[in-house]
Amino acid sequence: MGYEDIAEMSHTLEDVFSEIRSSKLQIEEKLFNDLFKANDVLGAMIQRVKSPENANVKYKGIKTKLEVMLRVARFGPDSLPEDISASKLKAENTTALNQPFAIEPKPIGPNEQPIVLQNKITTPELLVESLGGNASAGSAAEMEVEAIAEHEVEVESRVAFSDLVQIPVRKLDNLMNLVGELMIERDRVMTLAGGTGSGRNNAFSRFQRITSELQYSVMDARLVQVNILFTKFHRIVRDTAAVENKKVNLVLEGTENEIDRNVLQIISESLVHVVRNAISHGIEKPEERFKMGKAEYGTVTIKARSEKDAVVIEVSDDGKGIDAHIIRKKAIQKGLVTEDLARLLTEEEVLQFIFEPGFSSVEQVTAVSGRGVGMDVVKRSLDTIGGKVEIFTQVGVGTSISLALPSSMALKAALLFMMGQSEFAIPLTYTDAVIQLTKNDIHKIGKGLVANHLKKTISVVFLDDLFAITSLEDINTTNNLQGGLKKVKDNAKLYVIVVSYGSREVGFVVDKLLQQKEIVEKPLSRPLDNTAFFSGATILGNGNVCLVLDIPSVMNKVFKTIRK
Repeated sequence: MGYEDIAEMSHTLEDVFSEIRSSKLQIEEKLFNDLFKANDVLGAMIQRVKSPENANVKYKGIKTKLEVMLRVARFGPDSLPEDISASKLKAENTTALNQPFAIEPKPIGPNEQPIVLQNKITTPELLVESLGGNASAGSAAEMEVEAIAEHEVEVESRVAFSDLVQIPVRKLDNLMNLVGELMIERDRVMTLAGGTGSGRNNAFSRFQRITSELQYSVMDARLVQVNILFTKFHRIVRDTAAVENKKVNLVLEGTENEIDRNVLQIISESLVHVVRNAISHGIEKPEERFKMGKAEYGTVTIKARSEKDAVVIEVSDDGKGIDAHIIRKKAIQKGLVTEDLARLLTEEEVLQFIFEPGFSSVEQVTAVSGRGVGMDVVKRSLDTIGGKVEIFTQVGVGTSISLALPSSMALKAALLFMMGQSEFAIPLTYTDAVIQLTKNDIHKIGKGLVANHLKKTISVVFLDDLFAITSLEDINTTNNLQGGLKKVKDNAKLYVIVVSYGSREVGFVVDKLLQQKEIVEKPLSRPLDNTAFFSGATILGNGNVCLVLDIPSVMNKVFKTIRK
């Protein structure tokens, strides 16, 4: 980068540490003092880079002093004969030390003040002329080096404070909880105050702006770069490749993207499973890749990018890809789907079976794969934070698994709606569209209902039917999900929220649509923490408790019922 003075000083210190490590230099008080002085000088040189207008830092005296120590440590106190010249000394040191302490004499620079020593003017460069004779401790030459070093080291030793403060995560979590409570109280106060008038509206606008900035500032403090997780995968890839007898290169991209630390912590194990699967299931062994005309080394790429309010992490490999025919056959064998229904499923829907608990397409169990544990963990982890996973694969070319993660868990964008007299919320992460249908647009098929949306057939569920069941077993009762259609008048318009999860889409029929809103979701506490279909709750501005629909739970239960 052009900072030659910093490089020279750093390399000299590095050489000193090397000699200490090899026991050629003994650690003593005098050496410690010199190292501390050198460290102060190096710190000042680095600070000078931040403020280029500052004067140059004098460093060559202490640097020369350390180099004399190195010379003596490596070649003994009599290593400098009397008749050696400066130019010859420079050439000799270049070969012997690979880091010469002698430099060709040169004119004094504009920022280098000459030093008056023993009634003569000299500089560290000219001092090598004085190094003839014995350079042992106490010699005149070494004393001159020490005197100049002392003269140059004008850096004040003082306590320096970093501009970074380490804060325990629990304190940030507590602060975020308090800010969440503040947001709820803000909405409640603004709703209760109501009224009109420019003065009141201006006051509320300022109040809302300040609290929102506070909330986003706290959220920003919880963000970390994904690089702190990505760099750990070098070891994971190397170890997994060694176990599988494969050759794999790892490529990291987008490591500067930021995400909530809690999100990164939750999905860390999931990402490990995905990377290990990419090597075990995807990357072929070197001999197989050679036969296919591929490079001997396979490549696994972990890439992060930001999209709106989410961070997308993609794990790609250039392996053999996923064969949907094999997955379909395994799903039928394991009883996850009937043979008749399996034929009707698209490739995207078939690939979703790899996320089922206990599912594995590997015939032989290894140390890495074949136990059916892994990808279901990925799906569960994503469900807990409102994330989504997608698979893109091509047989013989490779596979890419995309994890869409919320950039923050503190705030959740949601769509509010009414069922009866109560408000509910659906996370916008899963919401694709809001449409209107009539009774004639909905048709009965098997145990469920379907309708056409954008030239596709989607399932339709009346949330009244879902909420009316007294136990999860009742959902399997014949026509239990068709009762809501009977109550609808022929000319009535139905409000439908189209939700996607995995490769499936469902239209949820609701009584009334309210608004889109950012909410602070809190988990349900005992004894309601295991309530089906709801992931948490929030408090609205009117003081009402609003339950948040757990889309993964609802979709899994509905589609398992339909598959049977």
